[in-house]
Amino acid sequence: MPSPELDYTALAHQIKAWGEALGFQKIAVTDVNLGEHEHYLQRWLELGYHGEMEYMARHGSKRSRPDELQPGTLRVITARMDYLAPDPQIVEVLNDPEKAFVSRYALGRDYHKLIRRRLTQLGEKITAAIGPFGYRAFVDSAPILEKALAEKSGLGWIGKHTLLLDRSAGSWFFLGEIYTDLPLPVDEPVTKHCGQCRACIDICPTQAIVAPYQLDARKCISYLTIELHGPIPLELRKPMGNRVFGCDDCQLVCPWNRFAKITQETDFLPRHLLERSSLLELFAWDEATYLRNTEGSAIRRIGYERWQRNLAVGLGNAPFSERIIEALNQRLATAGEMLKEHLLWALAEQTAKRPPT
Repeated sequence: MPSPELDYTALAHQIKAWGEALGFQKIAVTDVNLGEHEHYLQRWLELGYHGEMEYMARHGSKRSRPDELQPGTLRVITARMDYLAPDPQIVEVLNDPEKAFVSRYALGRDYHKLIRRRLTQLGEKITAAIGPFGYRAFVDSAPILEKALAEKSGLGWIGKHTLLLDRSAGSWFFLGEIYTDLPLPVDEPVTKHCGQCRACIDICPTQAIVAPYQLDARKCISYLTIELHGPIPLELRKPMGNRVFGCDDCQLVCPWNRFAKITQETDFLPRHLLERSSLLELFAWDEATYLRNTEGSAIRRIGYERWQRNLAVGLGNAPFSERIIEALNQRLATAGEMLKEHLLWALAEQTAKRPPT
């Protein structure tokens, strides 16, 4: 146990300095009282906005009560790490319907292991300084209200698109947490700075932001391309455009992202030309190629069939091409029922765009 005479204010300052040395752009501390956010979560679940994400309703109140998930937790150390790559070509890819748009966070290596390793190293530095203490590191890996904790600790505010925003860094960053039994002094939340802006609400291709600060995940392209296991609803396929893994539209139009910082982490840089590949190039991957090229990537989590499903929708939305029709027809012979239905939809869309002879 740490000495009862420990200067926790000085320790908090030291923890922040160690965190920055480990590559985090900001470290903050909050307590475990998330009452307001717990109410919001319950209402969101009651409305069914979580869709197939049944894990959001599991674990009772552990998600909103850190001390129930990790007994003895008094404080949460929150951490931010930027991920935006240099020259991300986001708008250029989105505006080219023959290209495949992959959310910028997923272009490099999966962030979970890297950030958890750095948080564990931070815990080890604290241990070396004060002796053993209770802590556990998390990175989107347990029932945790990450954005709520980050907002409460002052890392930023939750914007109208429900993502965390920082006035000096925008929203292109990952979050992580350390639950600890150390009674560290807490940081103050910041005020919200969205004002009258509704750019994120207006730009959403599927109108998933149903009201300021309210997201119906069932309509969100990130949910449709990543979380949804079954068929993508017909009425949402055309609005998906060429987005095959996630969607960044609400971040692209956010004025605060003028101040976004370029990442210093080489692991977050694009791999396998995913930032500018064509739909047909990615659709041509067989399963072995998919597994090889997504090793260590967040894209691996959806599996080959859903990857093909998403690409099929993109190909259906693309301009008419005989090459696309040929590629879709070739895949029909080996496709399972779910994928086959999307291939047939894409073929019908392509055929309808065939120029008259």
